[in-house]
Amino acid sequence: MHAARRRSGVSVALTGTLGILAGGGALPLVVAAEAMAAGRSVHILAIDGFFGDTASAPCPVTPVGLGQVGGILDTIKRQNITALVIAGHVDRPEIAQLKLDFGALLALPKLATLMLGGDNHLLTTIIRFFEAKGVAVVGADEIAPGLLAGGGQIGRVSPSSENEADLKRGFEIARALGALDIGQAAVVSKGYTLAVEAAEGTDALLERVANLRRAKNRLNGKRRGVLVKRAKPGQDRRVDLPTIGPRTVELAAAANLAGIGVHAGHVLLVERERLVALADAAGLFVTGVPDAD
Repeated sequence: MHAARRRSGVSVALTGTLGILAGGGALPLVVAAEAMAAGRSVHILAIDGFFGDTASAPCPVTPVGLGQVGGILDTIKRQNITALVIAGHVDRPEIAQLKLDFGALLALPKLATLMLGGDNHLLTTIIRFFEAKGVAVVGADEIAPGLLAGGGQIGRVSPSSENEADLKRGFEIARALGALDIGQAAVVSKGYTLAVEAAEGTDALLERVANLRRAKNRLNGKRRGVLVKRAKPGQDRRVDLPTIGPRTVELAAAANLAGIGVHAGHVLLVERERLVALADAAGLFVTGVPDAD
């Protein structure tokens, strides 16, 4: 059994290399930097078509395809990876689009079941697959607990009473969405639901809101409405914790929203200093909201 210690109430394997199965966005690199700062050996398995510039990675990188199950497992064994973080955005592919290797062909029946149901089913199945191979899957918040949003105001701007009412409504909607394994975010303005998140992701959700408001000439004037992000009820914290970053703030500002409410203790803030600076400059609030699961 691997040596372990407790972090954020969860046992994290310490021996061997930490692998990061990395999709798009800044989160994989932030997690890698945090792990290395703590003295951990790190190796990134960069998913083709999603992970960014490998030259910017602070540790060794091996490119992998989503259909290269055998190649991923070979890299895990070769690099002595004993714990794996799954981080970053990946669009769900169709099996016909995957370039399957021999390892994937052996696992084809399981791959087919991945495409059924929502993201929770998919990610839970992936966790079980790696754990069956002897690799512990750990959450990004276990490696970088400082990324978690706390409760209360983040930045200089605070929500108004109208914003507070929208936040309450938004969390009710996002919780219902999550219970159905649909999405993690909603946009509410003056009690009216402008949009909810499905497979397209939060960026596209905010762009959709901006287009809606542009069509109605409502991108100018007083900022109204809120974006809410929360974890799904009963969600496995090891994968797909909701995340916001500077880009989220930029898109919320472009949609003329008043601010962003996040599920305190369940949402990751990537590049926090830049995120807060952008929100302050745009006059947007960002706040952590306790919300019973």
